[in-house]
Amino acid sequence: MREERRLRVFENRVLTTIFGPKRDKIKGEWRKLHSEELKDLYSPNIIWVIKTRRKRWEGHVSCMREEERFKQGFGEEI
Repeated sequence: MREERRLRVFENRVLTTIFGPKRDKIKGEWRKLHSEELKDLYSPNIIWVIKTRRKRWEGHVSCMREEERFKQGFGEEI
């Protein structure tokens, strides 16, 4: 949970840098985008992406033979 929160905070910081500030239509002042606005601008959720890639890797490793896993774990050629 703590790791997910840290990833979310980092993701929002990066997206804030990428998309920059937004001009308020009513006041005419520049302001930072809120988390919800950033989510609307950039739909892929980094936590979801990381979890799906971990699951894909786990599936790949589970299909490997035992000696291949051992060799790959020690950085040897298969």
